[in-house]
Amino acid sequence: MSQTSSSSRASVAATLIGLTAVLMWATLGLFTAASGAVPPFLMNALCFAFSGTLALIVVRLRSGSFKALRQPLAPWLVGVLGLFGFHFLYFTSLRNAPPVEANLINYLWPLLIVLFSGLLPGERLRWFHLAGAGLGLVGAALLVTRGQGLDLDPRYAFGYGVAILSALTWSSYSVISRRFGSVPTDAVAGFCLATAVLSALCHLALEETVWPATPGQWAAVLALGAFPVGAAFFTWDYGLKRGNIQVLGAAAYLAPLLSTLLLIAFGYGAFTWPVAAACILITVGAVVAAQEMIFRRGRKVAEPAPRTR
Repeated sequence: MSQTSSSSRASVAATLIGLTAVLMWATLGLFTAASGAVPPFLMNALCFAFSGTLALIVVRLRSGSFKALRQPLAPWLVGVLGLFGFHFLYFTSLRNAPPVEANLINYLWPLLIVLFSGLLPGERLRWFHLAGAGLGLVGAALLVTRGQGLDLDPRYAFGYGVAILSALTWSSYSVISRRFGSVPTDAVAGFCLATAVLSALCHLALEETVWPATPGQWAAVLALGAFPVGAAFFTWDYGLKRGNIQVLGAAAYLAPLLSTLLLIAFGYGAFTWPVAAACILITVGAVVAAQEMIFRRGRKVAEPAPRTR
């Protein structure tokens, strides 16, 4: 097998691993709905504390040390500002703007990842990457607005601005993470624990404490910490550093779609025409953005012709 073929296969595998983060993020709405009335920063603190501690145990058992956490200041700043900064800005935007508009503005981050990836050395931003991400954004808009359009009220300009900052924060974190390819994914455990501490401080300053009321709600919180607010950040980091970042960005629009379908399946919503249209747009967008990877995967490498005497 040639070195180019081996590298391509490794990139496809890493992209598929990164896509598991999107699948896990799809469960965010369902587990959150089942977790009761826990306020967002307290939920953040609980989930990141659980995921960071669990990851730290795994790192210790696998490597016998915490060497992966001994990183320079720059990766720590990017990691903590990415994880905590995004959530802080997102929750702040929801407090200062209508949730529908704030949520849709926040969903600019997959498109921004695709756009910003063109600034990375060695990356080629092609028309189908932009087309796929654009279709995904339109599909996400249908989901969030339920096909009823937007009403951007100037009174909520601050909240809209914070939502834009949240989208810029997560997209920037995702793209810059690729520049820190030498930083092991295990280091995300430390970023999670730091995010838990900062979230706890925000909770104490801004929220009234409401704990999960039943064992089922506690189970939902632990499920959040294990998957969408836990393992997802590790597989996302791995995919960003070693996979196809444009495909990951465009395919991220599958998260709100799958989340909506899960909520419908468990009785928290109804299947409507905007959901059906979003299914088509987001799925087609993901396939369009990934066409180069799909084509390469399906293409057989030509074998050299046998020599004849």
